[in-house]
Amino acid sequence: MNDAPPERTFRYLADLLERHSGQELSPTRYWRVETVLKPVMRAHALADLPALVWALSAGSNRVLERQTIEAMLNNETSFFRDQASFALLTGPALTALREARSATRRLRIWSAACSTGQEAYSLAMTLSDDRANWQGWTIEIVGSDISHSVVERAREGRYSQFEIQRGMPIALMLRYFARDGDDWVARDNLRSMVIFRQQNLLEPLRMASDFDIVLCRNMIMYLQQEHRPAVFDQLARSMRGDGLLMLGAAETVIGQTDRFRASRDYRGLYECATMRSERSAA
Repeated sequence: MNDAPPERTFRYLADLLERHSGQELSPTRYWRVETVLKPVMRAHALADLPALVWALSAGSNRVLERQTIEAMLNNETSFFRDQASFALLTGPALTALREARSATRRLRIWSAACSTGQEAYSLAMTLSDDRANWQGWTIEIVGSDISHSVVERAREGRYSQFEIQRGMPIALMLRYFARDGDDWVARDNLRSMVIFRQQNLLEPLRMASDFDIVLCRNMIMYLQQEHRPAVFDQLARSMRGDGLLMLGAAETVIGQTDRFRASRDYRGLYECATMRSERSAA
């Protein structure tokens, strides 16, 4: 006897995820659905996936719906992820932006799809460690994610031993985090450098734009193809004309949008297409 949930159960959940987040749950990822949804089913006393789908189809339990969607999102992240690319951004690229913004001494960075906050905190630690070069500057780092639950975790800045050691140099860990039982918690001076917000990238931004740097890594790759141009449009509207966009190592703007082009100066980074046109004309 085959006790596996029927295909229509997975299809219902995939459609639910796509409608609310734009993300695709391909059949090759069905294997993980039951595992990630077990805590949700247990919390709501639901025996299995068909029972979950039946409860969702009633349409009256918004908390269950939100928890189901958030559980199916991919929240994989780590500190200083893709170190070579991160070093390019926070080294030569950031140095050039510091020179370009020397008159205003103002810098705004957006970590979109930030998950539990490691990327945003990595940026904050990098800037804090280079405070001599940023003395007198107004710096704003914003982290956002579609998931309410991971945004709350990011605000708390609490990480397990496994999470804290993934990409984190021990000197930075001891400088910016304090031990609390089995966990490590970001110190107040680090948490104060980052603002976390809930934001669905398919919806209008609920924050000021004009960002100098936008990181949107390893999120575009999970979107249905039809939603990708809209997200790139959103990112382009959020940036200053000479700002820089950073995607994940497996992501590209080629064939996805005409709003961005590969940076001529920094391999793996992207600039607004209008800026490229202005440079060419000059």
